[in-house]
Amino acid sequence: MRRRELLTFPAQAAALAVSSAYPSRAQPLTSPLVGFLGGTAPIPDIVAPFVEGLAQAGFSDGRNVDILYVWANNQPARLPELVADLLRRSVSVIATNGGAIPVRAVQAASKSVPIVFLVGDDPARMGLVASLNRPGGSATGVYMLTASLNAKRVELLHQMVPQATTMAILVNPAGLGVQAIEAEVRAATAALHVQPLLVRAGTEREIDAAFETIARQRIGALVLGNDPFFNSRREQLVALATRHGLPAIFEWREFTAGGGLMSYGADRAGALREQGTYVARVLKGARPADLPVLQPRRFELVINGKTAQTLGLTIPQTLLLRADEVIQ
Repeated sequence: MRRRELLTFPAQAAALAVSSAYPSRAQPLTSPLVGFLGGTAPIPDIVAPFVEGLAQAGFSDGRNVDILYVWANNQPARLPELVADLLRRSVSVIATNGGAIPVRAVQAASKSVPIVFLVGDDPARMGLVASLNRPGGSATGVYMLTASLNAKRVELLHQMVPQATTMAILVNPAGLGVQAIEAEVRAATAALHVQPLLVRAGTEREIDAAFETIARQRIGALVLGNDPFFNSRREQLVALATRHGLPAIFEWREFTAGGGLMSYGADRAGALREQGTYVARVLKGARPADLPVLQPRRFELVINGKTAQTLGLTIPQTLLLRADEVIQ
């Protein structure tokens, strides 16, 4: 049940069939070509809201715009080749997904092609833009603030499982900002007198091994560190948490809808729609340098009531009142 209507991003809802492959055409393209560059393995549910955002601004894939989706499959070394191919096709704009690494790959290859990104870390701090209000270069987009929410996730999970004296934090050692995430979680757990266990995993096999370590040490709860790779392994992560009976908090609602205990973060679908509308503005002639980086104004707490029941947990009234959605 949804407690209140979220307006994390101002885009209105729209319905549009998803086009997820670049069509083969005998004739030269007459519509602008948008490249969608994903750093992870393909994630189907990020495509639909992006296309909806384009549609809200009047662009329909295959009618007056063409979209080419390419994915690095969690292999950053492939990005330069994928970017080079997009540039050879004379794309009008490149939308990136999967953090800062794909953005940097495009910026290294071209100083002029417009970029509309979706990132979780501060794009100004990472050097992707000059500032949030005045990007000043060829890139702009949506900043999800996910990297700054780990301490809040620790706090929320502690409210759900106050008896847990230990808490694991799973991070991707190859991700950007890992040290900042670990420092933030250490400070948050120390304030709650909870002992942290930092666990690292950058491959599917390492994720399995990480959960074995967590189970062997009888850790009471898990915070999943924000990283695009983990989002591409959503089903695996939720299944392992379920198998080990481990209360866990995740980054996106989609984890909770898929059986995870709880999540706290911005409205990811809304952010992707905003990314689509920004791509449309660039297609209409706007310069990324003049488009301020967008940020969410609200964050949603989602709890899976059935999973809580399976874990033998009673959801505290404070969390029930605070939750934006409780999935039954």
